[in-house]
Amino acid sequence: MALRVLFIGDVVGETGCVMVQKHLRRIQEEFKIDATVINGENSADGRGITPKLMHFFKHSGADVVTSGNHIWDKKEIYSYLSEHKDLLRPANFPSDTPGIGVTTITVKNHVVAILNLQGRVFMKEHSDCPFKTASSLLAYLRDKTKVIFVDFHAETTSEKQGLAYYLDGKISGLVGTHTHVQTADERILPGGTAYITDLGMVGALNSMLGMKKEPIINQFLTQMPTRYSVETEGPVFLTGVWIEVDPMSGKATKIERIRIVDNEIVVKSE
Repeated sequence: MALRVLFIGDVVGETGCVMVQKHLRRIQEEFKIDATVINGENSADGRGITPKLMHFFKHSGADVVTSGNHIWDKKEIYSYLSEHKDLLRPANFPSDTPGIGVTTITVKNHVVAILNLQGRVFMKEHSDCPFKTASSLLAYLRDKTKVIFVDFHAETTSEKQGLAYYLDGKISGLVGTHTHVQTADERILPGGTAYITDLGMVGALNSMLGMKKEPIINQFLTQMPTRYSVETEGPVFLTGVWIEVDPMSGKATKIERIRIVDNEIVVKSE
């Protein structure tokens, strides 16, 4: 029996959280989702995540929450990372940082692994090579399961595509996060790995990456520093994909893009 895993892009602030609360259960039911992974690193006022928000995501239906470069922005999450396995920080961060970068869950009696990695191109944080880290962790996971998914939190399409092709046939799917803009390149690669360059985001539609646009535009005009704040007005949207995988082979059989604007579900098939 095939497994369906849902991946939701970066949730931005309270605006995005309300959208998750409103629609996640509906999506899970309509598309017969078996497990859900959400990127939550921007859920706390646009930067970081808190234990309270982790409880919210779990209560709303998420099985695993992934992150990226903003994982350290709220210090209260440090102890949660050390004590729980349902929130991931990038696995290629230094090993002595709090938390873990890979976890497993059981879905329909099958073990499913979720791996979180961060890119290095145009990223300020110093991290180990995501390619080498992935290879090392896959050697560890190989005896546990064939169903392995990667959330690759990276800036450039080239780095995301490069890692996807590097891991093609070795993982079930790679989904990109970080740019907050859903791409239209979802597909299954030749080796059986599902791929999309970026899942997109959950937040205000008429915004800049979920933040109020006026201060950012002013920063472009003046080159002066500015404080960003989450956009709370106007229509709200949610984007992501679900991936169907054969648990025996670990190969993806389908990937489908999801986009919801307010209450309307728009689906784009492979």
